[in-house]
Amino acid sequence: MQKGNIGVTTENIFPVIKKFLYSDHEIFLREMVSNAVDATQKLKTLAQQGDFKGELGDLTVRVALDADKGTITISDRGIGMTEEEIDKYINQIAFSGVTDFLEKYKDNANSIIGHFGLGFYSSFMVAKKVEIITKSYQEGAKAVKWSCDGSPAYEIDEAERESRGSDIILYIDDDCKEFLEKSKIQELLSKYCKFMAVPVAFGKKQEWSSEKKEMVDTEEDNIINNVEPLWTKAPSSLKDEDYKSFYRALYPMQMDEPMFWIHLNVDYPFNLTGILYFPRIKSNLDLQKNKIQLYCNQVFVTDQVEGVVPEFLTLLHGVIDSPDIPLNVSRSYLQSDREVKKISTYITKKVADRLQSIFKEDRKQYEEKWDDLKLFINYGMLSEEAFYDRAKDFALLKDIDGKYFTFDEYKTLIEASQKDKNDTLVYLYATNKEEQYSYIEAAKAKGYSVLLFDGQLDVPCIGMFEQKFEKSRFTRVDADIIERLIPKDDDTKSTLEESERDNLSEVFRSQMPQLDKAEFMVEVQSLGEQAQPVIITQSEYMRRMKEMSRYQQGMGFYAQMPDSYDLVLNSDHPLVKRVLDECKGATAEALQPIDSEIKGLEARLAALRQAQEKKKPEEITQEEKDDKQNTEKQLNDERQKRKDVLSNYAKDNSIVHQLIDLSLLQNGMLKGAALDQFLKRSIDLIK
Repeated sequence: MQKGNIGVTTENIFPVIKKFLYSDHEIFLREMVSNAVDATQKLKTLAQQGDFKGELGDLTVRVALDADKGTITISDRGIGMTEEEIDKYINQIAFSGVTDFLEKYKDNANSIIGHFGLGFYSSFMVAKKVEIITKSYQEGAKAVKWSCDGSPAYEIDEAERESRGSDIILYIDDDCKEFLEKSKIQELLSKYCKFMAVPVAFGKKQEWSSEKKEMVDTEEDNIINNVEPLWTKAPSSLKDEDYKSFYRALYPMQMDEPMFWIHLNVDYPFNLTGILYFPRIKSNLDLQKNKIQLYCNQVFVTDQVEGVVPEFLTLLHGVIDSPDIPLNVSRSYLQSDREVKKISTYITKKVADRLQSIFKEDRKQYEEKWDDLKLFINYGMLSEEAFYDRAKDFALLKDIDGKYFTFDEYKTLIEASQKDKNDTLVYLYATNKEEQYSYIEAAKAKGYSVLLFDGQLDVPCIGMFEQKFEKSRFTRVDADIIERLIPKDDDTKSTLEESERDNLSEVFRSQMPQLDKAEFMVEVQSLGEQAQPVIITQSEYMRRMKEMSRYQQGMGFYAQMPDSYDLVLNSDHPLVKRVLDECKGATAEALQPIDSEIKGLEARLAALRQAQEKKKPEEITQEEKDDKQNTEKQLNDERQKRKDVLSNYAKDNSIVHQLIDLSLLQNGMLKGAALDQFLKRSIDLIK
């Protein structure tokens, strides 16, 4: 019997493994089964090369669970090991200097296995003792048993084993008893090993026994993996149903079928295979991520593929398999380097090429899928400059009538009618066809086209479009009155005198409701008798800043600001004229002395200011300062009296309230008690 110590510089290696890898301890089973598959694959290679002339026989890797003994056994019929090979590959751990090691990796616990050749030693994350019973494929080889109880001490002894290969027996530690549950092992095998290249069996298949009234084992092995997954096959040999069936196998809880897919198959300048599916995505970006599974030679690595796949492509589903993607020790965290970036660039190009070909080959089908594709493509254009350069030829704009246009097609459509007086092309859009219906209709009546931007990332794309499109801007249809959405010449001014505009503005301003986080400005415009009497608009700039604050850090200031609205009064409309005329009759007598007093005070204040502006501050007497201050106070008092007169008139004017409420109702801003009052007032007006 041989005894010795594993070649490390300290006895702390196993506590280190347990402590630092505990959060990732389930990967031990992947490492064990993967090693068994590797040993089997090596034997198959030797047989192909003629270096092994024996019978291969059954090459199934077997995982056995014995809850009573507290063991998990992984068995293979691969190349096995001699005593010398055990001493070389098992007893010599490829690192020294644990103090330096701990310091280097104290913040990255997952950087241990693999980087130091510790794949096998991941077993000690869950096992208090590990045994290897192995027999080399070489002629005349003897079976050997290696055992270690989690300290550097090990034993090697002769053993009995009829066939070549290895049994790895893990005696599960008391704090890891969950790995002695059949369902847990089944879960891990399904997660990590379901596409390994050699059959992996876990127990026997079961069937219902009518005699025992329970599920019982059959004689047939329960093979948990598919040794030839779809991505390993030639695309020419596959049908659409094969791809759909594989998608259902990958995502059994996914109800919708994929729209289409890309079969990746490249061997230069790197090796990469896989299938990427385009799911039907409309919203909820985060819920759709982490659906691409990364494999290394058919061994599951991770579904956290950022770095290998560009951020926006993480919305896709599917599988990528590449032996050339550098992994750190646990095979679960990717390192960013030039090879990864090459793969990322290649995948981006393949996705863009596929979308371009679908667009060209069957535009009708492409348009039918656009609403599902839009979020994905918008995300790509926003996050990847290179993708925008490709996508601009197959990205679409949809108008409110459901017609689709490429960027160039839509520009051609609107450039004759939608340029403003500064020769800027104005793209009009709506975010909700129902809520903005009247604004849309007003734009259509002018001969304008309106786009529908109702997707999750449509509004964030506007800023990008304005940067990319030459001399263009985007404006929502309710951002201003129709005459000013695309101004062709100077604004049309109201025909009213200034005092009349002031009176009319104050009548309506005084009756505007106090809404949470909303401010209203009132202005008077001459819009024609056929236009609406009152229109509420919202600043394009401020609204867009508030919307962008939901997506971009550092813009929280805008999110806290109140919404700013303009209430535009149409001085040409008969109802507004009626309000003004009635206001004159009802308030003239009260306003006349106030207006006279205001004019006098304004003249006096102007004279005082003019006189004081000619003096240095120290030359102005206290009496002069008090005179000016008193005049300002008197003027403010008179102006407040004026507002009170107009407000008292307006508070009982049902037309004023009805027009305000109609404009609020049109914008979804009339609710609760105010809505109830509006309904009652409407009934009274009908009587």
